[in-house]
Parts: sequence; structure tokens; C-alpha cells
Amino acid sequence: MSAPWLLVGLGNPGGQYARNRHNIGFLALDEIARRHNFPPFRASKFQGEMTEGGLGFVKCLAVKPSTYMNLSGDCVGAILRFYKIPPQQMIVFHDELELPAGKFRVKKGGGHAGHNGLKSLDAHCTPDYWRVRLGIGHPGEKARVTSHVLGDFAKADEVWLVPLLEAMAAAAPLFVAKSEREFSEAVSRKITPPPPPKPPKAPPAPKPAAQN
Repeated sequence: MSAPWLLVGLGNPGGQYARNRHNIGFLALDEIARRHNFPPFRASKFQGEMTEGGLGFVKCLAVKPSTYMNLSGDCVGAILRFYKIPPQQMIVFHDELELPAGKFRVKKGGGHAGHNGLKSLDAHCTPDYWRVRLGIGHPGEKARVTSHVLGDFAKADEVWLVPLLEAMAAAAPLFVAKSEREFSEAVSRKITPPPPPKPPKAPPAPKPAAQN
């Protein structure tokens, strides 16, 4: 029997952090679970809230670590070992300072770029897992980074945040059943408005009447 896929949302537990930019990984996982009718998240023996369900015909576990961001690997590493899930079947949703708000990128492997959640995962697993990097924008000054990531999304952010999360949830089955490329293309189509139609060509000017 093949191992399930593991979907990981990175964030901090507790109501006071629920709408933080740093918790966009939790928000992404909540929307996937809602869209695909997973049971409610519940506390587990792995120091995280878990649920399981199907994306299409693919069995998936979903976890939101309860360890706080910088200890996320304690939770996720234990799950990978218990279920014998290879890192290539793990998708981690996390905030990304270096991407503009509303943008996303998908990659496998790579460094943690100072992200404490990824740093913890790398220490307990390997870096060879999938990352869905969700842009929250950079505040422009290093001194403002902490207050930015731990600040709440503004009401105005819903203009891009809601469509992004909904598009990712709708396309999630493509990732586990087909490829990350098809997932990315499907999300991009939904969040990028089509170009405006070209204006119709003006009819040719009438020819001047012949002079006698």
C-alpha cells in the first residue's frame, strides 16, 4: 500500500496569530480541507492538528503543527517517519517575504532563506520536499520584518488573498495526481485576469468621391 501525501501548513497556533501574514500556510490548508470536505482538524499525538481526506483519488494527510513555527520539524518529522512518507510526497505551504503579496512559486528542495519553519523542517527531514511559497511582500526595511510577518492581514488584502487561497484549493488535486506544473498553471489562470479584449478595428475611411 502506497504512502499518503502529507500537506503541511506552517504557522503559529492560537487565536491571536490566526490572521497573521506568517500564518498564510495555515489559511491555505484550511481552505483545501474545506473545499475537499476533509473532517475537522483535531489534536494528534504528533504535536499538531491533523485531518485526512482525498484530493481526487489520492489519500492525503494534512497537518498544522502546534509547536510554534521554529519547532515545526518536531511535528512533521515524526509524521513522516510514522507513516513512512518520502519527502517527495510532502507539500509545505508557507509565507514568503521575497515575493510580492498575491504571488506564489512552487519548488522542490533548496534553502530555507532564514525562514524558521523551513529551517526546522530541514533539520528533521531533508530539504527534498515541495514548497508552495505564498508571497506576503516585504515591508522594505529589515527592522520592520518581524512586525510585518506577525501583523494581521488587512481587510484590503482580501482582494488578492481570498482568490489565491481558493485557486490553490481548487487546483490541489492536480499537484498530487499529476504534476506541480499543472497545479501552478491552473492557479495562475484563476488569479491572473485575462488581458482586456482588443478594441475592434475602425472601419476603413470611405474613399473620396471621384471628381468629374
